[in-house]
Amino acid sequence: MAMWIVGHKDIELDLIAVGAHPDDVEIACGGTLARLAGIGYRVGIVDLTDGEPTPASPGPDVRLEESRLAAVDLGALVRINLNLPNRRLFDGFEARLALATVFRLHRPKVVLGFAGKTVLASPDHYQAMLITDAAVFYSRLSKWDEYFDGMPVHSISNQLGFPISFHGMRDPESAGSIVADIGTTLAVKLAAIGRYQTQFPPSKAGVFRAVESMNRYHGHTAGFEAGEVFLTYRAVGVDDLIRWASPKDAKPAAARGV
Repeated sequence: MAMWIVGHKDIELDLIAVGAHPDDVEIACGGTLARLAGIGYRVGIVDLTDGEPTPASPGPDVRLEESRLAAVDLGALVRINLNLPNRRLFDGFEARLALATVFRLHRPKVVLGFAGKTVLASPDHYQAMLITDAAVFYSRLSKWDEYFDGMPVHSISNQLGFPISFHGMRDPESAGSIVADIGTTLAVKLAAIGRYQTQFPPSKAGVFRAVESMNRYHGHTAGFEAGEVFLTYRAVGVDDLIRWASPKDAKPAAARGV
């Protein structure tokens, strides 16, 4: 049964990020969520499982409270836990329906989810990717009222993938990638990850250094102080090549009085 950790059911969102466990989204795209929330977009988070059992946690209530505090740090208006089974998360019809129901309810324009396998990490991540892909599709299917209690269909405008890997820099297959600027929210992201004291005690301080180093590297490649990578599954189009290629000179010379 889904639990609304933050927010409630009647908020329409601009973006939903989907993780397998509490802390996945913070690590993958917390800086982007904080930046978008800071400029007025309505962002939400869905955790497919509660992440329990986990070695250093006293129980699910503690982990859920950590996720609530992290969501508040990032400015998320909604955080939902679908209570699917941790360590036994598999792509299946019921899991797809549960997530698609959230999409129909909160009507996001953009969905962020896992991109590819996370080698040497939880196999739940890959299953979460499959569930998210299917749920984006199920959300827009008509003539399926018996599975959604008559809830209106909703078409998501775009889906992007976040790669998580501390063991290599090669991205999974996609049409391309973009880097989101998180120079002003990197510290917020790291603080949100730090809320998970059950997962990242002082003995795991290296995780924070790895995340920061990765984000600073990706940001540097795009001319930012820090950045997060997202994979796109369709070509990225531009209506003004100069504005994209040289944002400092966005106006035509005639408009600048040259």
